[in-house]
Amino acid sequence: MSILRKCAAECIGTYLLVFFGCGVVHCAVLTGSQAGLWQVAVVWGIAVMLGIYSSAAVSGAHINPAITLALALRGRCSWKLVLPYAAAQTAGAFLAAATLFVLFTPFLEAKEYEKLVARGQPGSEVTAMCYGEYYPSPGPLAGAGPYTKAAHEALLERVSQRTAFLTEMLATAILALVVFAVTDPRNVAAPGSQMAPVVIGLTVAALISVVAPLTQGCFNPARDFGPRLFAYLAGWGEVAIPGQRPNGFLIVYIAAPMLGAAVGAHVYDWILRPRQ
Repeated sequence: MSILRKCAAECIGTYLLVFFGCGVVHCAVLTGSQAGLWQVAVVWGIAVMLGIYSSAAVSGAHINPAITLALALRGRCSWKLVLPYAAAQTAGAFLAAATLFVLFTPFLEAKEYEKLVARGQPGSEVTAMCYGEYYPSPGPLAGAGPYTKAAHEALLERVSQRTAFLTEMLATAILALVVFAVTDPRNVAAPGSQMAPVVIGLTVAALISVVAPLTQGCFNPARDFGPRLFAYLAGWGEVAIPGQRPNGFLIVYIAAPMLGAAVGAHVYDWILRPRQ
């Protein structure tokens, strides 16, 4: 397979991941059509499965720069693929965000009108959260009643940058460990190539169910940065980049997943991988 075709597969796989994953966030935030966090988490899990099943035959279905880096560090992926894959994954996420914006624009405007916030101004995190991620999740601010600065400031005190970094690093380490375990031919308990995407998707769903109130549950730099960049260009401006805390998104949603995936991969190979 040519690198171009592999990158196209990564772009499409990540597009599917973000279209369904961020799509269900749009539905939950803007319409209240999801009854709770588990419904959102399950759709994210299905989105991961679809992205993997769709692109695995061509590119290996990394659909996540952190996983690509971890595979390269452990010799399971060529280093020459790391940057092209990351660019393709981010492009797929950006395109999915653009698609959702076109579909949900009236709902975004209605939510901003309901909350009495202007796009790009403080408080518009209640709609920007449909694209990039924030810690803690602005979900409580999207409930009934107008946005208030006092409520927002009180919410921000619940999760520090250190806690958010640790959360994303740990969650991505768990995800990478599971990815390495279920795709390892030496692992007698591995489910095989046909069922591995299901296990990985369920792992993502379980992780989101636990950590989404803290960080919205990223584990994937492309999933955050692609939609965040789109939101910046679509009118959210500094609310999207850099966000409510300077450099916070770089530390929590880019650096932490990269480090966490590397840690999870090494833990599996050094401790859990069967020796021949």
